[in-house]
Amino acid sequence: MYTVAVSFDVPAARRQDFVDAALEDGRQSLAHEPGTRAFDLVADAENPDRFYLYEAYDDEAAFDTHCQGPHFARFFEIVGAWAEGPTWLLRGTSVQA
Repeated sequence: MYTVAVSFDVPAARRQDFVDAALEDGRQSLAHEPGTRAFDLVADAENPDRFYLYEAYDDEAAFDTHCQGPHFARFFEIVGAWAEGPTWLLRGTSVQA
């Protein structure tokens, strides 16, 4: 499993716009990208203007497919002008025993 986590800082007036765009990206990715396994939006417990995306894919190729897809592009069309990020927190392959 290939996993990524990123953060975004969002202007207070655009929080709901960010949430709506991120959740739609997640819904569409899970429904239409076979290699997408998890897509979670997390609100920071201490900073209401910070959000995290945690995503899991079958492998790095599936993540690359997501990054080249229409849902990813639409998300950045919406948030790109005002959201700060993505700031990479982690990316890598799960280690199995």
